[in-house]
Amino acid sequence: MMRVTGPDAAVHYWRQHVAPSPAFNADCEYVVVLLLNVRLRVRGHHVLSMGGLSEAPVHPRECFRAAVLAAAHAIVLMHNHPSGEPDPSASDQHLTQRIRDAGRVLGIQLHDHVIVGHNRYFSFKEAGVL
Repeated sequence: MMRVTGPDAAVHYWRQHVAPSPAFNADCEYVVVLLLNVRLRVRGHHVLSMGGLSEAPVHPRECFRAAVLAAAHAIVLMHNHPSGEPDPSASDQHLTQRIRDAGRVLGIQLHDHVIVGHNRYFSFKEAGVL
């Protein structure tokens, strides 16, 4: 199982397991949650939403449903920006706060929220937001 100690590993997982999926469409926002064990190893991922060009709806309930069922210790929220520019929107920032707060209540850590662009990514953890 791949260990996700930083956003580089999460992006590597995305490129190996999420982007090659037949359901993935790089022209639309695609949101997944990586399910991590106590050693931050990926136990799997769950697709939360397939949206449009500029957003994909995500509710904390859906995000943590898979995490609770998988007995995950932590999660990494990930999505792509079809524009290729991974800079977070106000909506992305708000979602990160909501997911972080919901995770605190459930005892499941939001390890990071990573936005994948064409050749770059944005990590909320690296940016000091988490």
